Amino acid sequence: MCCLTLPARAQTTAAGTKITKNLITAPQFTYTGAQQYAANQREMWLEVEVEFTSTAEFTDDVTFKYFISVNGNILTGEVTHMNVLGGKGNHSVMYVPPKALERFNGNRPVTSNAVQNIAVQIVQQGTVKDEASFARAAARWYAALPQVPGLLLNKNETPFAPLYWDRYEQIKPPGH
Repeated sequence: MCCLTLPARAQTTAAGTKITKNLITAPQFTYTGAQQYAANQREMWLEVEVEFTSTAEFTDDVTFKYFISVNGNILTGEVTHMNVLGGKGNHSVMYVPPKALERFNGNRPVTSNAVQNIAVQIVQQGTVKDEASFARAAARWYAALPQVPGLLLNKNETPFAPLYWDRYEQIKPPGH
């Protein structure tokens, strides 16, 4: 059995577990063999990272459910990690693409204030092991708000996929 922990105060804690959000641009790659197109560096992606601790020596599967509040709408998504080793400094990450942010921000330029709050549930074998929010809020604050699934992307579904392989936990492929 694994015990994964996110403390109640998730942005910064004594144990070092935290949820962070960053607005970032798409990475720029150079290659040969085809037409190159530059990514629009004015379009911002939302990167939500969770640093967590696992007290188990090893965990086969653990699912992170993300709930991101943008203008009263809750964007939802999840990622399942596998082969999670025990200890501090484990990381999970999800992204919101620029067009989704613009859509729920009324086609206005996106700033960090457009994201009101973020909650993350850690689920193992169908049981919620822990939950935390970026900003202080009541438990399950997102449950009564309109939820929009399918717009959050795990790292493997983004242009950030080839970056930082050793920082983030391995993502379980679909169907495994």
